[in-house]
Amino acid sequence: MIATVAAGVLGVAAGAWPALADAAATDPGPATRSGLRAALADHEWEAPKPGSWTPPQPSKDGLPPVISRISTNDRVVFLTIDDGYTYDAEFVRLVRKEKVPILTFLTSQYIRGQGQYFWAMRNAGSPMENHTVTHPNMATLTPERQKREICDSSDAIAKQYGRRPQIFRPPFGSMNLTTRKVAKECGIKSFLLWSAEFYNGTTGPGAGFNGFARGDGAGKGFKPGDVILMHYRKGLAQQFQMMLGWIKEQGFRPAAVQNYIPKSLGGNAPDQRPGG
Repeated sequence: MIATVAAGVLGVAAGAWPALADAAATDPGPATRSGLRAALADHEWEAPKPGSWTPPQPSKDGLPPVISRISTNDRVVFLTIDDGYTYDAEFVRLVRKEKVPILTFLTSQYIRGQGQYFWAMRNAGSPMENHTVTHPNMATLTPERQKREICDSSDAIAKQYGRRPQIFRPPFGSMNLTTRKVAKECGIKSFLLWSAEFYNGTTGPGAGFNGFARGDGAGKGFKPGDVILMHYRKGLAQQFQMMLGWIKEQGFRPAAVQNYIPKSLGGNAPDQRPGG
């Protein structure tokens, strides 16, 4: 029912994303955004069982902690998808059909032209988190430029999708202490990197085309709590089906990483009481 209402509000027909490019570049206005938020209710993904994982902890320096995997006994992996410059309508249908939790790190410059595509992704259950405005190498930028990249991206995503990002992924994984400081000023509560990458639609070092590689070099398979990096690229639906097949073959399942991250760090999991 939600999907039907959302489709009516958005005026989206299956496979019609290119025709929406110009419309997506226009701010729909507060009333329309409010209606969209009501129609596109967030999905509630399965939460982990108590005691099955160790929640990430705040940093001792008070800055957003950097997370690259989740410590858990569950045979789960977390699918995250970056950028947004190429989109695949079939992918939205696949995510809806398979009910797969993913997390999108959106480069906000792509809201113009693909804005309604990511409304559809939000409707399919993917929150929009921060991946900067223009995808620069953050560690090479001045503090002022770093802050603009993060704050302006959060502003744009909040305006378009009704929720301000609280988790940040620096492009290329590049960051420094300044990045963490300015990210906190922009409302970011944690950084989420990755422990493995599926080079979907491209060739990775030592992995080949559509190859898979672990960041720790410990074999080629999955480990419980892996955060997997993918990208919005041409042919994503077929590539995603490939990834889901690998996950199932190895006895794992996709889970929502935000349900394993405490609320104080930008996720949905309850915060632990001191000493608890």
